[in-house]
Amino acid sequence: MNQTVPASAQAGGTEPPRYDFREAEPRWQRAWDERGCFRAEDVPTDGKPKYYVLEMFPYPSGKIHMGHVRNYTLGDVVARYKRARGYSVLHPMGWDAFGLPAENAARERGVHPAAWTWENIASMRAELQRMGLSLDWSREFATCDPAYYGQQQKLFLDLLRAGLAERRDAWVNWDPVDGTVLANEQVIDGRGWRSGAPVEKKRLSQWFLKITDYAPDLLAALGELDRWPERVRVMQEKWIGRSEGARLGFSLASPVDGIERVEVYTTRPDTLFGMSFLALAPEHPLAAVAAARDPAAAAFVAECRSMGTSEAVIEAAEKKGFDTGLRVRHPFLPGATYPVWIANFVLMEYGTGAIFGCPAHDQRDLEFARKYDLSVLPVVLPPGADAASFQVDDEAYIGPGTLINSGFLDGLDTDAAKRAAIDGLARQGIGAGVTNWRLRDWGVSRQRYWGCPIPVIHCATCGVVPVPDEQLPVVLPEDVAFDRPGNPLDHHPSWKHVHCPRCGGAATRETDTFDTFVDSSWYFARFCSPRAEQPVSREAARHWMPVDQYIGGIEHAILHLLYARFFTRALRDTGHLDVAEPFAGLFTQGMVTHESYRGSDGQWRYPAEVERRADGTVVDRATGEAVSVGRVEKMSKSRRNTVDPDAIIERYGADTPRWFILSDNPPERDMEWTEAGVAGAFRFVQRVFRLAETLAVETRPEIDTGSVSFSSAARTLRRATHRAIAAVTEALEEFAFNVAVARLYELANAIADAERESAEDEGLAWARREAVDSLARLISPMMPHLSEEMYVRLHPDTAKLVAELPWPDADPSLLAAEAVTLAVQVMGKLRGTIEMPPDAASDAVLAAAEAEPNVAKLLAGKRIIKRIHVPNRIVNFVIAG
Repeated sequence: MNQTVPASAQAGGTEPPRYDFREAEPRWQRAWDERGCFRAEDVPTDGKPKYYVLEMFPYPSGKIHMGHVRNYTLGDVVARYKRARGYSVLHPMGWDAFGLPAENAARERGVHPAAWTWENIASMRAELQRMGLSLDWSREFATCDPAYYGQQQKLFLDLLRAGLAERRDAWVNWDPVDGTVLANEQVIDGRGWRSGAPVEKKRLSQWFLKITDYAPDLLAALGELDRWPERVRVMQEKWIGRSEGARLGFSLASPVDGIERVEVYTTRPDTLFGMSFLALAPEHPLAAVAAARDPAAAAFVAECRSMGTSEAVIEAAEKKGFDTGLRVRHPFLPGATYPVWIANFVLMEYGTGAIFGCPAHDQRDLEFARKYDLSVLPVVLPPGADAASFQVDDEAYIGPGTLINSGFLDGLDTDAAKRAAIDGLARQGIGAGVTNWRLRDWGVSRQRYWGCPIPVIHCATCGVVPVPDEQLPVVLPEDVAFDRPGNPLDHHPSWKHVHCPRCGGAATRETDTFDTFVDSSWYFARFCSPRAEQPVSREAARHWMPVDQYIGGIEHAILHLLYARFFTRALRDTGHLDVAEPFAGLFTQGMVTHESYRGSDGQWRYPAEVERRADGTVVDRATGEAVSVGRVEKMSKSRRNTVDPDAIIERYGADTPRWFILSDNPPERDMEWTEAGVAGAFRFVQRVFRLAETLAVETRPEIDTGSVSFSSAARTLRRATHRAIAAVTEALEEFAFNVAVARLYELANAIADAERESAEDEGLAWARREAVDSLARLISPMMPHLSEEMYVRLHPDTAKLVAELPWPDADPSLLAAEAVTLAVQVMGKLRGTIEMPPDAASDAVLAAAEAEPNVAKLLAGKRIIKRIHVPNRIVNFVIAG
C-alpha cells in the first residue's frame, strides 16, 4: 500500500514545516501492526538466521519509569537493526506479575491482587505501546495467568520426579506479626519491613530446588560466556564460591549429650597452630545443647536469631559471642584445648556451621579475639619480615608467607603447609581435603497468596503426593480475605481441603506458593511458543534458544541470572530444552539519574517541585523563587525525583526521549536526565524532519551515477554519507549506541552544509537526496516514527515501510579519503600540515613537507640529518645545530 503524506504536514507557505508527532506516531504504529512487521513464527520457514532479543520483563507496578524507557529502547534498537540486517527476529513482551506489592495493595486499599495487577498491566501496556517498540505483542503473557503458572507447575513436578526438588526443614526469617517468612532484603535492622516487628529465625519445612547439583557446571561455564560483562561473571563466580580446604573433627575434651566431636570446614588448614578458639553458629546442634543447659546461652542464641538470615546483615554486625564453657582438643598439639564459643557471625548454611578461629590471619577472628581477650599467635610470616619481632596488631595478615610457630609445618610456604596439614589430618583419620561451595540450594517456598501454588498434596497416609497432571493447573481461589496476618490460603475455608489422589483419604493442599524468581527463571523459553500445550515447545525452543541478546539491570547479576542458568540446565535434563545456557549475550544498562535543586533555604527541591522558564531559569513551582542545580541522584519514587515518561511523550513524542536516552552516554553507564537535553533532542527531531520535507517538494534528479562527474561538494557529501553508514553499522554492532548517534549528528551537519552550495548542481542535489534518504533509514532503530515519516516524503509512491527495508550498505569506494592531513614537525615540534593522497610515495610527501612555507623557513640554511615519514600521519625533520 502507498503511504499518504497528511496534508497538514505538507510543505507550503512561509512557516518552516514542523513534524507533527501526535498525528504521525499513532499512524505508523497502526501501519506496523496492520502489516505484522514484528510478528515471529514459532518455527520460521523463511530460511533467515534467527535473532532473539529480550529485555528483562517488568513487574506491573502501574506506571513505567525512565529506567523502563532506557531498557526497552536499547532492546528495540537491537531488534530493529537485526531485522533490517536480514535476521528473523523474536522480540516478545510479558509481565512478571506475581509478587508482594499486589498483596500489600489488597491489605491497604481493599482491592483484589488480581484486579490490581491486571489494571496495572493494561496501563503499562498502553504506555509501552506509545513508545513504538517493535514488540511481538501476540506473544504477551503474564506469570499470574493460570495458562502460564499451570505450565510452571508441570515443570516443578518434572523436577520433583528427577530428584531436583525436595522438602526439608530450614532456618528462615519469620515475622511474628505478619505471620510470614521474609526474604533477607525484607529484614531492616532486624525488623520486618512492613510490620516493624523484631524478626525471628524459625525452622520451617520448605521446598528447595537443588541448584547445588549444578554448582561445578555453573562455575565452569562462566568462562564460555564471552558476551557477558566481566563484572557479572565475577559476581556469579563469587556467589557460587568454590573453595578448596579441609574438613576435620575437633574432639570435645568432655563429650556432652552424646556429642563427641565438632566438624569444621576451613580453607586455611595451614593456620591450625594459630588457633585460639572454636566458634559455633547459633543454630548448631552443640549450641542448642549449651542453650538447653544455660539460660544465658539461650538468651544469646535468641538475640542472634533476631538478626535474621541475611549474610550481609550478619557480616556487618558487631561481632559477639558466648563462651559455652566447653573445650576442644587441638588435632596436632596433644594436651592443648581451646574454648568453644557461640558466635553471631558464624553461618550454619556455610561449611559445617562451625569454624576454628585463627585471629592473626583472619580479620573477623581478630576482631572477635580482641573483644574477648583471646590469644593472637602469628603462624604465617610475611616475606621479608623478622620472625622474632613480627606481630599482629589491629590488622590480620592474610597474605602468603612462611610458616612459623607451627611445629612440623615450620619453614613451609602457605600452599605447601596446607597440603602437609591435610596429609597430617588424614593420617590421624580425623580430616581430609575437600571442595566446598558457597552456593546453597534455592528455597522456593513463600507463605503468600499472590504466587504460583506449589502443586503437591499432603496426606497423613501417603505423605507428599504430586497433583496429577490432569488436575493441573492448581488455580488460586479468588474469594480470599486479607483481614488478618498470615497466608490467606491457610485461612481459606475450603481451597486447601482435598482428597488424596492416591488413597482417596482426607488431605490438604500445599499452601505455600513459589518464590517469584521461579516465574522469571524460564519465561524466556515459554516465549518461543507461548500458546503451546506443553511448558516448552522443544521444536520452537530448538530454533530460538538461547536468547541472543538479553538486556537488564546489574541488580539482577546474581540471583535472577543464576537461577535462570540453573533452570535451563534442569529443563534440559528433564527433556524440555536442548541448551544449557539461556542467554548467549548479556548487556547491563546503567541507571537513569536526575538533577535535584537547592533553594535559598538550603532545602532540596525535586523535579516535580520546580519548573524551567523560557529564559532557562529554574524556579520553585509554589513560590516562584529561583533555585540552583545541586546534586545528581538516581531516579526513585522515594526521592520524588522521577520523570513521568507519559508526560514526556505527550510533550515531545516517543522518538525524542528515545534519541536523548541513546545519545547521552554509553548505554552501560549511568545517564543523567535533563530538561535541556531532551529539549535539544526535540530540536534535532524537527531539524532532521525539515531536511526531508525540503526535498519532498524538489524535483528528484535522475542521473547515472556511473557516468556523471560529481562536483567536489557532491563527492564530499557522498563520502560523508557512506562513512556514516559504515560508522553507524559498526557502532550498532558493538552496542555503542551513543557513538552511532554522534555519527548521525555529523551526517545531518554535512547535509546542512551542502544545502548552502549551488542549487544548479544536479549531482549535488542527487547526493543530498541520497544523504537524507540514508539518514532516514539509519535513524530507524532509534527514531522509527520519524524515519517512516521522512522516508514516505522522499518516496511518496512507495509500498514499503522502513521497518521492512534492508539496512543500507556503504559503498567501499567512497570510504577511502581523497586526501589525508599529515603533521609536519621540525625537531619533534609541530610546524605545519600538508594534505596528500592516501598512501602517497614517501619522496613526494617529503618534498611537499619541505615546501610547506613555515617549514621551509625553518629549514633554510640548515643541514637535515634525518627525514622521518610515518605514512598518512607525520613527517619529522631532524636538523643539525
